Amino acid sequence: MAWYLTLDGESYEAAREGFEWDLPSDYNIARDFLRKHEETDRPALYQAYPDGRREAYTFDDLDRLSDRLANGLAARGVGRGDRVAVVLSQRPENLLTHLACWKLGAVSLPLSVLFGEESLRYRFDDSGAVAVVTDPAVTATALDVAPDCDGLEHVVEATGESFAGGGTATEGAVAFEEALAGDDSFEIADTDADTPAIVMYTSGSTGPPKGVLHTHGLWVGHLPAYRMYFERDHEGVHWTPADWAWIGALGDLVFPAWHYGQPVLGTPMEGFDAERAFELMAEFDVANTFIPPTAIRMLMDVDAPAERYDLSVRAICSGGEPLTPEILSWADEELSGTVVNELYGQTEANLLVTNCREWFPARPGSMGKPVPGHSVAVIDGDTGEPRPTGEVGQIAVRRGDDPVIFEEYWNAPEKTAAAGVDDWHLTGDLGSRDEDGYLWFKARDDDVIITAGYRVGPGEVESALLEHPDVVQAGVVGIPDDRRGEIIKAFVQPTAGTEGDDALREALRDLVRENLAKYEYPRDIEFVDELPQTTTGKIQRRKLREREGAEDGE
Repeated sequence: MAWYLTLDGESYEAAREGFEWDLPSDYNIARDFLRKHEETDRPALYQAYPDGRREAYTFDDLDRLSDRLANGLAARGVGRGDRVAVVLSQRPENLLTHLACWKLGAVSLPLSVLFGEESLRYRFDDSGAVAVVTDPAVTATALDVAPDCDGLEHVVEATGESFAGGGTATEGAVAFEEALAGDDSFEIADTDADTPAIVMYTSGSTGPPKGVLHTHGLWVGHLPAYRMYFERDHEGVHWTPADWAWIGALGDLVFPAWHYGQPVLGTPMEGFDAERAFELMAEFDVANTFIPPTAIRMLMDVDAPAERYDLSVRAICSGGEPLTPEILSWADEELSGTVVNELYGQTEANLLVTNCREWFPARPGSMGKPVPGHSVAVIDGDTGEPRPTGEVGQIAVRRGDDPVIFEEYWNAPEKTAAAGVDDWHLTGDLGSRDEDGYLWFKARDDDVIITAGYRVGPGEVESALLEHPDVVQAGVVGIPDDRRGEIIKAFVQPTAGTEGDDALREALRDLVRENLAKYEYPRDIEFVDELPQTTTGKIQRRKLREREGAEDGE
């Protein structure tokens, strides 16, 4: 019998009161998304390529292709619990690889095509990945770093050719079409909601990125919020311009849509183009979309979109950074009343808080209210005690049986223990709760930078800058920016006799782009004679932020 999560109740209060997690005992994500629907010949994925090509895949198509890939990976030795990296843009091979892994009982590892050599090397090696499926633009880098990563034996390249065969891969890699050579039937592994399924890396304020391990129950944990921020109406085409390596794209939109048998639009894009976004939403009759605030601000620069494009967008959900009041006003006025609902979450525990206009009015600046199924509170991060109404504390969620909360940090038990107090998971975000139950984000409780929806660890950027021979020391902070929320600023101390000029600035930016990610480079670089440090030599980022604030106020 098909199982769908419901969100019953005519009011927000009734939905929260009556909600229970009740997952099937043999739950498997791939079975849920592909095989339970009564009409599996309905569209599941529309694919729009930049060159004008268009494709469509039914749930049956995706089931058959992911069966073939599961067989192909199994023939190459990939088995239960093995990690498989997915370094692909918005294209069918991306989602097919995740599905094949989950059918195998293996663990998928979504990674951005924007990552550079050092970022990929670290994540491949730390996760113990045995295989990686790549975009052609990433294949050479994957092949270069593979010898440094124990256990990484297979690099599979998505060549872009027809799945019928004929793809030619880079020397040393296997063509995706060849990996699809297996039978088009596969018996799904025995799993349940607690079986490991996916590792996603998130940046911390100090040290290297942390691998966040989630189980098969993860995407189910997203469903109550999904039903709320899309105003309980999940019918129609879904689209997001966000990177499919990000939990915000996969968890906020793609996989919840498939749970309910709704189609998704895939569109590889190099950079966000607002006019192109409106064209795609009109062409594919997009009803529900997830768009980060930075991209919404770019859409706001387009004149009279409702007049120029035949749009069907009912609701936009957005998160990663707080929405500003003018965004809500713009959607109401320029998009004929399209609802924009803010949501809140993180890689470790996503979609904990959101708005739903059908149930309660939005308050500009507020994230909304806790989602049914998630026990969210503002607490003292040391004691676990609730903070009084209106007072700032750590935003936390009670673990209990909540499937959206991560299992552990990969290879980091001390960090796992430090992320909780009693039965609470600590988000690391500071906020408050008002007398009506609305939650308000205040700040991070650490130095993590949130830029255009991406969370960037300053320590990783500092380490990359220090690789340059002309740099003695570096300190990295986030500074406010109207479009991106924050931008990355680096304070750099050059070596004696080195001139801090524009040439060095560009060389440092290139270094970060190549080794880390294209979104992690410092847009602003200031050269200084020395940096504030503790007695143990640690950079005092707080003083750098204070200094930046003082200079801005002059």
